[in-house]
Amino acid sequence: MSFTVEVKEELSLIEPVCSHCQRALLAAIIRIEGSVYLLGKGSMRLEVVTESFVAARIAYTLLSELYHLKPETVVRRNVLHKTPNVLVRVPMQPGLPEALRELGVIGDGGFIRGVDSQIVRKHCCQEAYLRGIFLGCGFISNLKGDFHFELTVETEELARDLVDLLQSRGVHARFTTRRNNYIIYMKSGSDICDFLALVGAHKCALELEQEILLRSVRNDVNRQMNAEVANTMKAWDASASQRSAIDKVVGWYGIGGLPPALQEYVLLRKANPESTLRELGELADPPLSKSAIAHRARRIEQMAEQIDLKSEY
Repeated sequence: MSFTVEVKEELSLIEPVCSHCQRALLAAIIRIEGSVYLLGKGSMRLEVVTESFVAARIAYTLLSELYHLKPETVVRRNVLHKTPNVLVRVPMQPGLPEALRELGVIGDGGFIRGVDSQIVRKHCCQEAYLRGIFLGCGFISNLKGDFHFELTVETEELARDLVDLLQSRGVHARFTTRRNNYIIYMKSGSDICDFLALVGAHKCALELEQEILLRSVRNDVNRQMNAEVANTMKAWDASASQRSAIDKVVGWYGIGGLPPALQEYVLLRKANPESTLRELGELADPPLSKSAIAHRARRIEQMAEQIDLKSEY
């Protein structure tokens, strides 16, 4: 089961908080999946076409229970995509124009292209409306891939109103255009999690939170391992450079020709080629600070450079 289907199934089980929440839920599904056909002389027909059986069931039930309409349902097969879809058709009948007006689909000036503010006056109704929008057109990528959330709507007004509604509830989203549609999207796991919590998909929100936490821990471990590998390589490169300088200086002067402090450093480095300067200092007798060992290493390197200059002449 995809994560999108899992979210939609959880959303379909949420009970309305108030009597207006069902209206908001139905209004959102019709806004996304519905079409109104004007037949002349004030006659019209409503069709809701959806690939979501959950959305179809909700639309059929609420049209019947809230507005006492008599919908018809037909299960069809999309020839192009070879997937089933459901047609919920409401022929012209008493109460249909009034229902569409109350659902914020049509107004005095014709079709309402954005979100009717009367539908989403209360917080619980806003959440129900957003649930309906997601049931109709929502998509969330599976948790093992990159985080991605989309709502696909047909009008810019609706896209702007939905983004504003989400922002007002603390969920950050943006929208763009794609093939004559408007795509509201989020790419942050925390933003998607906020949306799921807002609309009541708490089980799915918890799954997403766990995935976010797992990725954070994994990334921290990877960063730490990369840092340790980088430090080890850096220490090894420094050790190789120091040992090369030591070989040059000892070959020129002999170890007996060096001051006791440098002799001690040379013996420590040769015996412990992979140790850091701090570790070499701890092995000295008596122990030395890292800066003291580093000073002796620089002295040897300077002597090696002087030898190179002498060799050129």
